[in-house]
Amino acid sequence: MQRCVEANFDGLVGPTHHYAGLSFGNEASTRHRRQDANPRLAARQGLAKMKALSDAGFVQGVLPPHERPHLPYLRRLGFSGSDAQILAQVARDHRQLLSALSSASAMWVANAATVSPSADSADGKVHFTAANLHNKFHRAIEADTTSAILRAVFRDARYFCHHPALPQSALFGDEGAANHNRLGRYDAPGLQMFVYGKRGLDEGREPMRYPARQTLEASEAVARLHLLAPERCLMVQQNPAVIDQGVFHNDVIAVSNEQVLFYHQQAFTDGGAVRGQLSRGLALLGQEFIGLEVPERRVSVADAVGTYLFNSQLLSRGDGKMTIVVPQECREHPGVWDYLGEVVAEGLAIDRVDVVDLRESMRNGGGPACLRLRVVLTPREQLAVNPRTLMTPALFDSLNLWVDRHYRDRLNQDDLADPALLNEVRTALDELTQLLDLGAIYPFQQ
Repeated sequence: MQRCVEANFDGLVGPTHHYAGLSFGNEASTRHRRQDANPRLAARQGLAKMKALSDAGFVQGVLPPHERPHLPYLRRLGFSGSDAQILAQVARDHRQLLSALSSASAMWVANAATVSPSADSADGKVHFTAANLHNKFHRAIEADTTSAILRAVFRDARYFCHHPALPQSALFGDEGAANHNRLGRYDAPGLQMFVYGKRGLDEGREPMRYPARQTLEASEAVARLHLLAPERCLMVQQNPAVIDQGVFHNDVIAVSNEQVLFYHQQAFTDGGAVRGQLSRGLALLGQEFIGLEVPERRVSVADAVGTYLFNSQLLSRGDGKMTIVVPQECREHPGVWDYLGEVVAEGLAIDRVDVVDLRESMRNGGGPACLRLRVVLTPREQLAVNPRTLMTPALFDSLNLWVDRHYRDRLNQDDLADPALLNEVRTALDELTQLLDLGAIYPFQQ
């Protein structure tokens, strides 16, 4: 008998993947600014992760890149002429703007949307709200294409409900699933934990060095849109002190799966209260909360940020235990690797560690968890997903061949003005939409 599963839909790295240092507050992004990138290798690394998880029996899907450079937005900003003329002008006079409108950041689909399963929503549908990503311009332009992609993948209105992004306002800054955790069994109602960085309307603690990207007001709005029961929603504040240490999203300091929350001691303003709320909330649902708190004395916040220990994936296996998927950087850090060994030896919930090489993504500030959007699905909902977007050995081979045909193996900011690159991207994406049966989701196709 089929069962409810959590499917992971990974973002495919785009052909304009480069290091521009656009994300203030993301220290890896800033540190590798203007270094040469390898888009082909980046895409292959992401595909290898998808294939490994699919081969291990997990439901794995793929979400396509966005069209970049984004010429429609440049025209909206008053640039005119041919595509080549616009690219030349912007590269000459507004280099960082061209970089922002060429960013491949949509590959980190943990920010694409917030997703609530049908077990939690009053109408029994899976709800999607595209994130507005208001805090960063290069990401704030993603919402329309993200919505089109999600509608093309989860297209059956009997099972899926799509909401547009919240208003583009600092009051409703929304970073999607990167600041959202769902705790509880897949096949039963659970708890939705929304993690915010600041209150937009009321004064409260805020970080001093880096921006708090998620607001309480945005989290509350998403909960209303998704028809969630208020008594099963927790609004939790991220510790401002860790945001100032480079924890720009909650998924850099905590990760959940089913009844398990794996989190750093300093993740929240009041970790003890959060633990108590989760324990009581799951108990009322007949479930046991398992909190795995990592003490600062064992793994510092700086080491968590440097290795992306918590930007990992917790995956439920058929035998009732969990695998944690971590980036190569965790294995290369003796202290973090030793701690993971202790977690596995204890066997409370996690008894296996899998390591993936995502060096190209990591250098831009995104680990395994950044690259995936989690969607809990019933058996009927699984059948309603666009099947062409689900990873298989044949799709893996086709996508690797597609990458080899269309992606460059070296790219930096100077290359973004090349009109040939824009043509390469559009040719590639046009072919990809046919391969994945997505329809005309890009502006150049319409």
